[in-house]
This record gives sequence, structure tokens and C-alpha cells, in this order.
Amino acid sequence: MSTLTVRQVHRRYLLLHGLRWLPTGLLIPVLILLMQERGLTLPQIGLAATAQGLIVLALELPTGGLADALGRKPVLAASWTVNLLSLALLMVADSFAMFVAAWALQGIHRALDSGPLESWYVDATLAADPDAKYEAGLGHAGTVIGVAISAGALLSGGLVALGPLGGVSALTVPVLAATALQAVALIVLLRLLAETRPARGVAALRASVREAPRMIGQAFGLLRRSRVLLALVAVELFWGFGMVTFETLLPVRLAEVVGDADRAGALLGPANSAAWLVSAAGAALTPLLLRWPGAAPSAALLRILQGVTVVAMGLLAGPAGLLAAYLCCYAVHGASNPLHTALLHRQVDGPYRTSVISLNSMMGQPASAVGGVALTSLAAATSISTAMLVGAAVLAVAAPLYLPAWRQSRRAPEPLPAAAEPVSVG
Repeated sequence: MSTLTVRQVHRRYLLLHGLRWLPTGLLIPVLILLMQERGLTLPQIGLAATAQGLIVLALELPTGGLADALGRKPVLAASWTVNLLSLALLMVADSFAMFVAAWALQGIHRALDSGPLESWYVDATLAADPDAKYEAGLGHAGTVIGVAISAGALLSGGLVALGPLGGVSALTVPVLAATALQAVALIVLLRLLAETRPARGVAALRASVREAPRMIGQAFGLLRRSRVLLALVAVELFWGFGMVTFETLLPVRLAEVVGDADRAGALLGPANSAAWLVSAAGAALTPLLLRWPGAAPSAALLRILQGVTVVAMGLLAGPAGLLAAYLCCYAVHGASNPLHTALLHRQVDGPYRTSVISLNSMMGQPASAVGGVALTSLAAATSISTAMLVGAAVLAVAAPLYLPAWRQSRRAPEPLPAAAEPVSVG
């Protein structure tokens, strides 16, 4: 890992990030429609998707600790291999049970994938130059993610428009392309991600598995000992709940505004692509926001601003205004992610970095599940607008949780020790 220069680490990190998210961009516009084409009802689709959240919730922390103990490369390789299997299953799934299995594999992939690549980037950058600033690279990665998903969404729409490919239906063609791209991404990962890792062999694997629970305990220990870190991780609870507004409710709200589901679907294709582009643009603002007003105050203000954009989505009556608010929401979302991640990384040293990132990611899973059930039920009982307003309030309420990090940044903080006393988890 130390033989790479900072520039090489940065380039490899961004390339791997792009390859990671391009297949996802291909799936986003067609996945729900594909499941309906294969005979699933909307309630069945919702239940199948729940499998991913439950698996991520169960595995997030153990896999994060495993990455810190075993190494980032083998865990990422396993993650991307599982994703390849999931995509292959989606191509042929024709029953509720098969789609549940595909979503469960996606959950394993997400749990393994959460944290190791950016942890590798931070540690490899510091290994190449201990004084290097890695925060801007995290913002660049957010930009790459936005561009990759946007490009994948556009490519997906083009492939569907071309029609069936032999015996493959039009909606399945993007899944076929995503499967091929995932195979390419796995090969590139194995070639480019270089790290210093424990000795290979069964004994090393056993030692790493035994080490993983201790890593998890240390991560919980850091939360217990740091109010700043605890508050940052708690932000994810409100964020995960509120994201339901623009990930799940927005399509229904748009159909309500335009009065036609087919027209809403036609508008959402390019709108989704544009949303990820403006998300990339928002992430590109990270270096500016880090300089002024700073990571913590910027993150707090963006939580409030995102709530305002969701309020606009819930209240504006025309499709143009609704979609403009949707794009603004994604621009704020893109700017928020790298700032939040940078604040997390400042609170922990390398050996426990992935475990803490996994803790943060894990918080969003139950929050998103609760938000999905609560906000859709509220929408059915009242209106889509009311549910979106409630979600907007939850997003904004998270802003004060950045105050401990803000106060810490205004004084000369003592660095948090990397190794806390072990905490039993079970």
C-alpha cells in the first residue's frame, strides 16, 4: 500500500468507485418495473426489498470488523462477487422467493461493501503522505458516484428503448449489461486495489475471524467514549427515516401532480439521471464547504436545507416546480454525504475505521424501514404531501446533532485514542 503515491491512490479510488456504482445506475430505473413484469404485486415488491435491509442490519457490524481484521481487498472482492451473483439471479428470477433471494444477496453485498473502499483510500493516502488531506478525495468520490449512477440510468433507458434482445425482454437488457459491468469491475478491483494485509492461509483467516468481534467491541467503545462520534452516528437515524420522502414517495407524488402514472414514469427517467448529476455537483462543493463555514456547520445547515427542499416537493402543485425541488434535494444530498463521512473519519484512527463506518451505515437500515412503513401508512391515511412534510421535519431535526463536532472543531481537540478497552457484544 505504501508503494503507491497519493495521486495513484486517488485515481484508483475514484475509478473503483465509478465501477462500483455504474451497475447500480443501470438497475435503478427498471428494477421495480421488472419485478412487476415478472408477476409481483407492489406489496410483494416491498416485502422482497425488506430482505436487503434485514440482512444489512444483521451483518453490517460483523463484516465491518472483518474488513478491519482481515483486510479491505478480500472483503471487497467477496462483496462484488456476491453482487455479481445477485445480478445473475435477477436476470432469471420469476417468483417471489427468487426475488427475495436476490434482495438478500444484495443485502450481503451492501454489508460487505460498506466502508472498506473509503477506509482503504484514507489509510493508503496517509501511508503515502502522513500530512495529506483526504477529505477532498471523499468529495470527489461523491461526484464520481453521481456521474456513474446518472450515466447508468441514461444507458438503462437507452437499452430499454432499443427493445428486446433476442429472448431477453427490454426491461431485462439493462440487468444483463449491469451483470457484465460487475464482472469487469471485479477484475479491475483485484488488479488495482493494493494493500498491506496479514499473511494468507487458513490460519490467518481464522485469526482474522477471531479478531473481528474485538474490532466491533472497540468500535462500540469509541461510541461510548466520544459524544461527538455518538451524535454523528445518531444523525443517520433521522437521515434514513427522512430519505423515504424522496426515494419512495416522490414517484407517487409526481403521479399525483401530473395525473397519470405513465407520464410520471416518463418524466422520472431523465429526472433521476439529472438528480444524480446535481448530486455529483453538490459533492464537488466539498472543498469549498470545508474551508467555509467548515464541515460541521455546513453539514448542519444542509440537513435543514434538505428538509426545506422536501417541504417544497410536498407543497408545490406543478410538475416543473416539484422536479426542481427534487433536483435541489439531491444536490444537497450529494454535498451532505462527504461532509458527514469526513467528520466520522476525524474521530477514529485507521484500525477501527471500517467498523465505525459500518456502525454509521447500520443505523440507517432500521430507520429507513421504520420510515418506509410509517410514512407510507401516513400517506395512505392522510395524503402524500402530509407524509412528505413529516419526513422533512425529521430530516431537519438532525441538524443539532452536528453541534458537538462543531464545538470540537472550535477548540484544539485531543485526538481520540484508537484503542478503547474491549466492550463485549453479543
